[in-house]
Amino acid sequence: MKFGVSSYVWVSPFSMQTIDQLQKAHNFGFDVYEIGVEDPSSFSPELIYAEAQRIGIQVNICGAFGQSRDISSDNEVWRNEGCAYIRTLIDYAVITHSPYVAGPMYSATGKARLLSVSEKKKQMQYVITNIRELCEYAYKKNIKLAIEPLNRYETDCINTVEQGLELIEKVGADNLGFLLDVYHMNIEEKKISEAILMAKDKIFDFHACANDRGIPGNDHLDWKGIAEALRRIRYDGPVVIESFTTAITEIARAVSLWRPVASSQDELACRGLAFLKETFK
Repeated sequence: MKFGVSSYVWVSPFSMQTIDQLQKAHNFGFDVYEIGVEDPSSFSPELIYAEAQRIGIQVNICGAFGQSRDISSDNEVWRNEGCAYIRTLIDYAVITHSPYVAGPMYSATGKARLLSVSEKKKQMQYVITNIRELCEYAYKKNIKLAIEPLNRYETDCINTVEQGLELIEKVGADNLGFLLDVYHMNIEEKKISEAILMAKDKIFDFHACANDRGIPGNDHLDWKGIAEALRRIRYDGPVVIESFTTAITEIARAVSLWRPVASSQDELACRGLAFLKETFK
């Protein structure tokens, strides 16, 4: 099993000006650096891959989905922009040798409304149609798509593994699976370990943090149960620490992070990695 860290732990947005983060993550002992690609034009995937190869760290690709990248929107322009953005991420994944593109790509983060049955059906049809086309594009390039269920305050679309499996079945693509994040699962799943067992081999990426987005292990989560469930399904993908920093006010506001969840971001990464390596050994 490999252990990773999200670029959001230290920087936002990631760019060529923050390329030194790859070396920093490697020095901490991480195997994977997962880039939250907020602005694809802010860095060269070719140069990032070359630097990652020089350092000896793997780079994986995760998306950031705002209003104008919403493939479930009634706004055709936003749907098209969302699809174009995801295709760009797939191309970046090919270049960086990331096995997947991950994230809540089915909708815009923060879009949470009480829809009628007909409105919900229309929204989901946009999602199914667009993700099916994107899976076909990704399949030709040997890339997987990992959808991330978010909690009820961040999306009205996919909150649970069960809902995600229904979408995966309707899309009907072998390269469509999950990014599961314990922060969201702690809110939405009855039991995190049981949800992992339900997802089985459809888990392509796994995000780890405390229930308050802080240091993994400094929380009330059943990490032994989580680790055992991942072992039972023979999960061999990365376990990635994803958290955010209050120093970047825009992203802190977006994820409702109003207070520091560790004494420093370095402590969060260092102590979190040590805990995960001990727990998942």
